[in-house]
Amino acid sequence: MNIQELTTAMHQFVDSQHWYDSDSPKPQTLKNLAISLVIEAGEVLEHFQWNEKTEDQQALAEELADVALYLLQIASIANIDLEQAIIGKLNKNYARNWNNKK
Repeated sequence: MNIQELTTAMHQFVDSQHWYDSDSPKPQTLKNLAISLVIEAGEVLEHFQWNEKTEDQQALAEELADVALYLLQIASIANIDLEQAIIGKLNKNYARNWNNKK
């Protein structure tokens, strides 16, 4: 699957849960999604809290998938072409001087 197909699959799941409904107990606003993204990213950190390596590779994979799903949803709702944003950022990073300490 590519990014667009993953985004479509994510929207289908969210819609199947009725989370896009106006009376949803889990409103899918950009603010709520951004908060959820950070919470899920924190759950990734839990896998390394007292260890250098994860104890449960499958659980880590699931947390990374949660992060990716929220990222896809945020980009889609914000009308951001995530693929182009990533390519643009990579190009910008290549042009940066990473040894400059300023």
